[in-house]
Amino acid sequence: MTPQPNGRLLRTAAGRELVLTRNFRAPIEDVWASVTESERTARWYGSWEGDAGPGRTIKVRMLFEENQPVFDMHIDTCEPPRRLILRTTDDLGEWVLEAVLTERSDGTELTFTQHLAPGVAAADVGPGWEYYLDAWVAAEHGAAQPSFDDYYPSMKPYYEQQDQRA
Repeated sequence: MTPQPNGRLLRTAAGRELVLTRNFRAPIEDVWASVTESERTARWYGSWEGDAGPGRTIKVRMLFEENQPVFDMHIDTCEPPRRLILRTTDDLGEWVLEAVLTERSDGTELTFTQHLAPGVAAADVGPGWEYYLDAWVAAEHGAAQPSFDDYYPSMKPYYEQQDQRA
């Protein structure tokens, strides 16, 4: 099955936000652990080390990227088990990422938001987040990990349309 993009690009008073959702067949505490415990994030994104907590900075290693880059990630907000806001800076600029978890009768819904910096196109980041979030769901459900080739470049036109609308 070919993955389908579901991200939306929204214009807000503060700028633009790329918003994606995913659902987990797990309680909110378990999903929270999968985004805050290094051995769990290593299954779908990367490992991290350091003394985590609001206002602190951790070192993240992206395990599924070429050369496994390491970078600092600042924890702006941590409200267990519902909300996490992280910030980092790289060659493309500042990345502000927000994960909000909502408990549902059949599991937990994730609303993932990248608060886009000026000049960052959704077409440049949307397919990657679709891949990583699907990898997260697969890791938590014990399914096979997706292939990035199924996301990029095939999803780029969808996100180019999002960029044109917002």
